[in-house]
Amino acid sequence: MADPAPGPRQRAGEGIGPVYPPDLAPDPTQIEEGRKLFAGACEFRAGAARADAIPAAGLPELAFAGRSNVGKSSLINALTGRKALARVSNTPGRTQQINFFDLAARLMLVDLPGYGYAAAQKRAIANWTKLIEHYLKGRAGLRRVLVLIDARHGIKPPDRRVLAFLDEAALSYAIALTKCDQVEDEALARIVADTFAALARHPAAYPGLYLTSARSGGGIAELRAAVASLGAASAER
Repeated sequence: MADPAPGPRQRAGEGIGPVYPPDLAPDPTQIEEGRKLFAGACEFRAGAARADAIPAAGLPELAFAGRSNVGKSSLINALTGRKALARVSNTPGRTQQINFFDLAARLMLVDLPGYGYAAAQKRAIANWTKLIEHYLKGRAGLRRVLVLIDARHGIKPPDRRVLAFLDEAALSYAIALTKCDQVEDEALARIVADTFAALARHPAAYPGLYLTSARSGGGIAELRAAVASLGAASAER
């Protein structure tokens, strides 16, 4: 699939590239591997609204987590080059199940329900939380969790609770900032510095940040490369 059309700001901020710190940025060969992986087929495989409906593990998995309305579905669609693979909604809390997408028969992309939507009914929030925790705690094939943070707001209390849970469960995770094109360079630089400093306090966190924009395409190629590297590492095991 074609890459998203580049926007006016492929760089996320003044002096800040799509990967921070810069020495973690992928090289051209890795960028090409990411492009080829996401050019392959990506198909919906299953949806689970209950723990007993979660399909048996097969392919290595990468899970996407984030607050409601963080732009999770938009980012998945941008990565795969498809406009409607994952449902995009302006209504927070719309995704109420775990969705599994088979990427080129190499990786399973797992779209987790959004968290932190206070307007949802308490019972629904409790059910989503139990479902997510059940999946995260018992999934042997889960290679990494990609936690999405809205660059307009930075890490909020619901995000901190999720990061603490992932630390306690010893689950490897990385952070991607979304909607970076909607933040002025100076403000974005502060968010990046604050988020990077916060990562130092989380033992299970990958020591780097991905800066993305599903709308402009900024950072998408670099994130694809990171996912491809994860898939290659899984294949070597």
